[in-house]
Amino acid sequence: MSADLQPLLDALQFSPDNLPLRQHLARQLNAAGRHQEAETLCRDGLRQHPTDDALRLSLAEAYFASNKHSAAFVVVEELLDKHADNAAAHLLHARLLLAAGQPAEAREAYAHALEINPGLADRDLGQALEAAAPARRVPASGYSPAPAPDADEPSPQDKLLGLERPKINFADVGGMEAVKDEIRLKIIHPLQFPDLYKAYGKASGGGLLLYGPPGCGKTHLARATAGEVQASFISVGIADILDMWLGNSEKNLHQLFELARSQAPCVLFFDEVDALAANRHDLRQSAGRTVINQFLEELDGATRSNEGVLIMAATNAPWHLDPAFRRPGRFDRITLVTPPDEPARAAILDILLRGKPLAPGVNTTAVAARTAGLSGADLMALVDGAVDVCLRASMRSGRPLPIEQSHLLDAAKLVKPSTKEWFATARNYALYSNEGGLYDDILVYLGVKKPG
Repeated sequence: MSADLQPLLDALQFSPDNLPLRQHLARQLNAAGRHQEAETLCRDGLRQHPTDDALRLSLAEAYFASNKHSAAFVVVEELLDKHADNAAAHLLHARLLLAAGQPAEAREAYAHALEINPGLADRDLGQALEAAAPARRVPASGYSPAPAPDADEPSPQDKLLGLERPKINFADVGGMEAVKDEIRLKIIHPLQFPDLYKAYGKASGGGLLLYGPPGCGKTHLARATAGEVQASFISVGIADILDMWLGNSEKNLHQLFELARSQAPCVLFFDEVDALAANRHDLRQSAGRTVINQFLEELDGATRSNEGVLIMAATNAPWHLDPAFRRPGRFDRITLVTPPDEPARAAILDILLRGKPLAPGVNTTAVAARTAGLSGADLMALVDGAVDVCLRASMRSGRPLPIEQSHLLDAAKLVKPSTKEWFATARNYALYSNEGGLYDDILVYLGVKKPG
């Protein structure tokens, strides 16, 4: 079987837009037991055709065969919500429900699949259902899909095409109160009070650029923004966009925006956006310029409105962005995310230590006072170091020991601020390439300039 599929794989490489070929190949890969390849092929195809039922079903089958049941449930139930007459989806749903320990509901799903298409009868599945649960009459009103598994079960990494429903919010982000207020004003309030903003001619949506040293929580904050308004969240990296084939990068970018629009309200987050939005004057090849032009068109909503799409981006090097991205209606708000101050460090430590065994008298405020300049990532390294010391002591004693204040203070001595190099570079840009006062916040933070 594998040898027979190679010509098809080669053909798809030369014709990646051939949807029927991709659909057929996905089914054949699953049949051959090559489920990881089928999953990758389906996910790539769904970036271009996010609503294609055949690819979605093949993806769910690959997930199921790989024991990724949570992700398979997500895809199958989305299919059934939109197409209740999809017999193959009902059949796979039955298998998932049986595997999840819900045999009665699985019987109903199997019966409904056979009502639509008797040719899908599966003797092995039927026998397993008979052995697991007594027969149960399907309601006369028709099939009602069984409830999904526990909402806490699906892993974000298993979500279709990276689409998440974050469970964290601003309460899970230590400090950053000024940045949170900026996000509320620019992104959250227009969504929560659309009539008020429309009265002033402001639509919900828009763009916000977060910049600052690495490890200070820009991605975490973006994810918490989606959780704050119970919106979908899509995190986009350079690997999700760039493609070796001419024109595919632009198409990938367009499809991601289309997916976000279809899931509105949705936070579309671009990490390390300077890799996708570099200054066009610095690019020697025209291919990179066309990607940037496509990005600008999508931000402007040239083909479809971005109403309800909250666009956020993060970068460590805002000075490398093309100036066109900072025009009104695009990333017109640029916000500095600095290392946490002392109260914020204490709050972050409290969050990082949550659920871990702590000795009485552990004082995160005292630890925070000795960690000036540390980023959120540095504080995570501090806690990991303290946990490692505690684990080694626990192994020697043969019993679990709590984390002591001394463990945290000793770990704090070993962690050095990782942000100093970034601020050295940023200071030069803020002093000598600061058109319009764009980087004044850096100078204020460094004490070079007074606030206001």
